[in-house]
Amino acid sequence: MTTLRKRVLAMTPGTAITPPTPTTLGLRLRHARLVAGLTLLQLAQKASCSESLISKIERSLATPSLTMLHRLAVALETNIGILTSADGPPESPIIRHDERPVLKAGGIALERLVLPKRGGLLQANIHVVSPGEGSDGLIEHSGEEVGYVLEGTLELTLGESRYELGPGDAFSFPSNVPHGYRNTGDDVARVLWVNSPATF
Repeated sequence: MTTLRKRVLAMTPGTAITPPTPTTLGLRLRHARLVAGLTLLQLAQKASCSESLISKIERSLATPSLTMLHRLAVALETNIGILTSADGPPESPIIRHDERPVLKAGGIALERLVLPKRGGLLQANIHVVSPGEGSDGLIEHSGEEVGYVLEGTLELTLGESRYELGPGDAFSFPSNVPHGYRNTGDDVARVLWVNSPATF
């Protein structure tokens, strides 16, 4: 087995540094909302959710799904990375496998390959999806996306079409197509997912 193969096998979820706590997310969301000059009700209307949900997230009484977090980020004209990143971008262009931040929401974890920064055009994560888990509905936004299934099974929904993907399968699509995904297999799915501009 090559050294590279050994390193890939060693990249298991949970070995990275701890993601921001719900308290940090709540504080960052509230700060972004106030900077944008929005009330709870105004942000709720822009994100198509309830005012009480945003209030609970800001007070660390609720944890939003990735899809809900994405809608809040879009409404605030930012991205999930900025809302959840505890630290600024590293000075080094290298992120070692045991230093990757991990954003967790329910049965999905995003292992960050590129740390978020304001104005960044590129975003890359390894989506680690537990069996039966998936995105909470469909999302759409500007940009383009490409992905490669490393392990497991993934059902990708693009508009009215659904595609069953396995290890070695790749996909690409414009981000304005409503899209979502679900792990339909019995094992954890790991998908290298790149999009531009940064939205997650």
